[in-house]
Amino acid sequence: MDGVTPSPTPHRLGVHLVDGGAVVGVYAGHATAVDLCLFDADDVETRVPLIGPKAGVWHAFVPGIQEGQKYGFRASGPWQPKKGHRYNPAKLLMDPYTRGIEGDVTPMNAPGAQSLLSNRDGTDTAPMMPRSVVTAEPGGSWQTPHPRIPWEDTVIYEMHVKGFTQQMEGVPPELRGTYAGLAHPAAIEYLTSLGVTTIELLPVHAFASEPHLDHGGLSNYWGYSTMGFFAPHAPYATQAARDKGAQGVLDEFVGMVDLLHQAGLEVILDVVYNHTAEAGWGDRVLNFRGLDNRSYYRHQANSPGHYDDTTGTGNTLDFAHPRVVQLAMDSLRYWTEEVGVDGFRFDLAVTLGRTGHGFSTRHPFFVGITMDPMLGGVKLIAEPWDVGMGGWQVGNFPAPMAEWNDRFRDRIRSFWLTDTARGGRHHPTAPELATRLAGSSDLFGHTEPPLVRGPVASVNFVTAHDGFTAYDLTAYNGKHNEANGEDNRDGTDNNRSWNHGYEGMTDEPEILALRRRSIRNLLGTTLLAAGTPMLLSGDEYGNSQGGNNNAYCQDNEIGWVDWSQAEWKDQLRATVAHLVHLRREHRVLRPSEFYDGRDHDLRDGNPRADSAWFTASGAPETEDWWEDPGTRVVQFMRSLGEAEADALMVINGSRTEVELSLPTDDGAPWRLVWDSSWETPAGVEEEVLRPGETTAIEPTSIQLYLS
Repeated sequence: MDGVTPSPTPHRLGVHLVDGGAVVGVYAGHATAVDLCLFDADDVETRVPLIGPKAGVWHAFVPGIQEGQKYGFRASGPWQPKKGHRYNPAKLLMDPYTRGIEGDVTPMNAPGAQSLLSNRDGTDTAPMMPRSVVTAEPGGSWQTPHPRIPWEDTVIYEMHVKGFTQQMEGVPPELRGTYAGLAHPAAIEYLTSLGVTTIELLPVHAFASEPHLDHGGLSNYWGYSTMGFFAPHAPYATQAARDKGAQGVLDEFVGMVDLLHQAGLEVILDVVYNHTAEAGWGDRVLNFRGLDNRSYYRHQANSPGHYDDTTGTGNTLDFAHPRVVQLAMDSLRYWTEEVGVDGFRFDLAVTLGRTGHGFSTRHPFFVGITMDPMLGGVKLIAEPWDVGMGGWQVGNFPAPMAEWNDRFRDRIRSFWLTDTARGGRHHPTAPELATRLAGSSDLFGHTEPPLVRGPVASVNFVTAHDGFTAYDLTAYNGKHNEANGEDNRDGTDNNRSWNHGYEGMTDEPEILALRRRSIRNLLGTTLLAAGTPMLLSGDEYGNSQGGNNNAYCQDNEIGWVDWSQAEWKDQLRATVAHLVHLRREHRVLRPSEFYDGRDHDLRDGNPRADSAWFTASGAPETEDWWEDPGTRVVQFMRSLGEAEADALMVINGSRTEVELSLPTDDGAPWRLVWDSSWETPAGVEEEVLRPGETTAIEPTSIQLYLS
């Protein structure tokens, strides 16, 4: 074709504007031909044959392409499902590297949508597919530098872009549920006054709903079904931005990041590189399956016609293939360097480290992201499991990655809820509790050299998007997912929750008071333990999902944060803000190194260890005390040095008030700065006690003292 010349850089994938046109590159290693499909303002299609393949890449320079150009690809090649090849040029394919997407995938319950499925149907799918759109590179157009908050100072706040502001009164109605809404002064003031440092956004890469949700009249609310790893999800942009097209959506996202940075807040993206929206082998063809099904997806070793699914979604991207690793690396660099985000939480991250021989800590992808000059300096967090064999890998990711600590989640839930409901356990619980409070060195300390990751590698949480909210943990013994349309079969049954005597909502004052204290215990333990705390948005305000522990398809009041006002909600939020403030002001509450129990300080000539454990009587720990199943009261003392306050965390996990004596030494008096029996810290006068002095702690409570 006249005017089309080979690209001088065929390994640069996507469509990139240059003088006079655009450089085009797409990987389709087993294809016999690939066409670039250009759509004009009337949606008339013009096909431009690409040149190749060169190292599997089809490429060209195409003159005349400008910002806003809508396009797609069509790939020809063998139809050999048993060998893993599923080419069909009737399927219009999105560019895996597109920076913008306009339009939606036709729902699978719509007439004619069956032609989207992976089959030999000759029906043109262009009328049912969104368009890839050429955008200008942001080029670091954001103005504010990355906040670069140290790990030990970090408090993560996991949120859904839409759900956070959809019902927030301070945000104008036209901005609620959008990127601009999240960057509105009312939303930012709420976050900064709470004291969190780092916002972790549920998926914002362009995604689609699963076919079974289409048929059920529901939608993918959480967004764990990616169809474009470079494009922001357009429905989260304001209508004004969407009216400007894909460039308007991208600009709004970049502007949101910049405004959050101006407020000192980091932005982390929850990214889903482990699977795509194309689901199982016979499902929709959107991009990867039509371009190179055999290369992009994991297949069973001796049966390439069948996927090796380690994600439970129907397909799994194959990180043993260099082009898949390149895709993820290119995407991460784009969001970091061009858009300006501060880090990533990797969904089902074990899948990203799978080779043909299982999971490897030294997988090329992990080496790449941790050694990359740009990516190695941002926050990297692994969800350290998937559903494949050997899928639980907590503690096995390389530095400087952090990891979600499900052992912390389960132990803390059990201690404060299910164990308390049963009146204790018949095996020791104190040693496990102590390990979690001290930073989980048993999980994150086995490195070479030892202990280099520190407690900050442990992302401590008791709730996340997946599961009960903190309030629902205290109000429901079992899940109530009927609205999901799966007869309450979906979602975990391992909730470790306790309804305190009544299932669901109640007006009984005694039950409500117990629930509020349990919430304070759960969130207080998370914020005061060594490690990196993570809060679920709305937990600090008593948000409930009505007992739904799998609200992935609830784009409604079930899934949105409920900001309706109540005195107890304001008090709970004040408690969380108080704890975050204490953590920020006292370095002893946010250690960067594991404790070793040795003496590191001299006060008035007396040695003091960096950590020590004491019984309720103030006596030092003993082996018999640790191994006693009845041990439900512990005192955890921490010290950093002469210039820093010491901290004493007292935990009473029993259902009776306990008399205790503070540990004896010649140190300064202890100030009681927080007690989880308080409905609110506001207006409470601090109690000052001498070492060795006797006091009491109420049932199922935490006390925090500072020297």
